[in-house]
Amino acid sequence: MVGAPEISSRRELRMDQPVNIQLTLAHLRRGAGDPTTRRDGNCLWRTSRMSSGPVTYVLRQIAPTVVEARAWGDGAAELLDGLPSLVGAEDDISGFRPEHPVLLDAHRRFPGLRVPRTGLVLEALIAAVLEQKVVGLDAFAAWRRLHQRFGDPAPGPAPDDMRVFPDAETWAAIPSWEWHRAGVDPQRASTAQACARVGRQVENLIPSHGRDHAAVYRGLRSIPGVGVWTAAEVGSRALGDADAVPFGDFHVAKDVGTALIGRRIDDEGLAELLEPWRPHRLRVVTLVRLSPHVRPERRGPRMPRVDHRSI
Repeated sequence: MVGAPEISSRRELRMDQPVNIQLTLAHLRRGAGDPTTRRDGNCLWRTSRMSSGPVTYVLRQIAPTVVEARAWGDGAAELLDGLPSLVGAEDDISGFRPEHPVLLDAHRRFPGLRVPRTGLVLEALIAAVLEQKVVGLDAFAAWRRLHQRFGDPAPGPAPDDMRVFPDAETWAAIPSWEWHRAGVDPQRASTAQACARVGRQVENLIPSHGRDHAAVYRGLRSIPGVGVWTAAEVGSRALGDADAVPFGDFHVAKDVGTALIGRRIDDEGLAELLEPWRPHRLRVVTLVRLSPHVRPERRGPRMPRVDHRSI
């Protein structure tokens, strides 16, 4: 525990439709060793940096439509106020029509899957930048090392070694050798720091534009090094955008094409294929990824692993 005494705040959220918090928030976890996330049986522990300060929180699924949350730290009240958005309770799936055997089956298997809306743009943005054009394992390792080195200890009775996302000033001040030591190449480090230097403006994108996702994406893409893929990764976590397709992903177009029409396609083909499902295109991509009947095509070229610490 750091700072204030271990005083927790609590909220019980009752929802109109089932929400599976473990499945919905799995998209926020950066690998098994993510120091901002721990899973303990039916409980999910997470940390974040709210505008009001750091927070540790634990979510427990009491029933398919009931979630209990407890939170510690200066950001506790803000976190609990945003609980419905965080767990996807405000994600409207009423207009989604799977209309494909693969999607129908996955939709039936995972009825509680929702798109979360954390509202934390910089947190999602830095994570997405670290994942640009590298293997996921390497990006997750960098995320872990940087949090272990620069993240604040989690407030409250958090599991051992949990850390809180550093503030924008800390990210902007990380020296080049620390990025290198974490396994981040100069281009991604430069982009991450460019994002951090406009951290205040980045966090104001949602208050300024609300649910106008296109306006938020334009703001994000105005930062050097942030493109369509990175903006979509932010949208699927911070904005609750069920239409945030990660165009440019190394595998998505091939995997979705193989699953839905039996052949590999490129991003242009992906856009055409997914168009009938707008504004639920990310939902389609997620269901394809979760489907037990889909075996992603992996015979083509693979993204090479590069240890940038050795360069």
